[in-house]
Amino acid sequence: MKSWATPLATATFVILAVTGTLMFFKVETGFIKPIHEWLSWGMTAGVILHIIANWKSFTGYFSRKPALAIIGTGLIVTLIAVFAPAGDHLNPRMNMIKALESARLETVAEVAGQNSSSLIAKLGSKGIAVGQASMSIHEIASQNNKKEMDLLTLIFDQPSKNNRQK
Repeated sequence: MKSWATPLATATFVILAVTGTLMFFKVETGFIKPIHEWLSWGMTAGVILHIIANWKSFTGYFSRKPALAIIGTGLIVTLIAVFAPAGDHLNPRMNMIKALESARLETVAEVAGQNSSSLIAKLGSKGIAVGQASMSIHEIASQNNKKEMDLLTLIFDQPSKNNRQK
């Protein structure tokens, strides 16, 4: 197990370190975000297998104060990250997205620089039924078994520069 658990943990660490650093600096082009999210499973598996393969050495850390302090700090940071209130006031993007999700399609169309009838047609071409322009993004998503963010992505998706020139 050691022959591939450690290389798996190392390879996924390198990828996650690079993609995570890029995401920190708001560089999320291409497949950076999905690769970062999905490869976390590979990292988790690699580290678990690495711990199992090195169990005796791993358990030895629990008798050393510096190691316990580092592991304990990691656990505390994890608990804070998972259970602390999000503090939406610190992230205006989340508030903007929530506002768009609860807004009527006609309002979102105006914000997106489109008219509601062409937007309804655009969504319809993607198999998303819209009863009325006065429906909220949330209502449309619910009726179509979609996520609000998927609809907003379709609505605000702009053709690439090359496609606009054609």
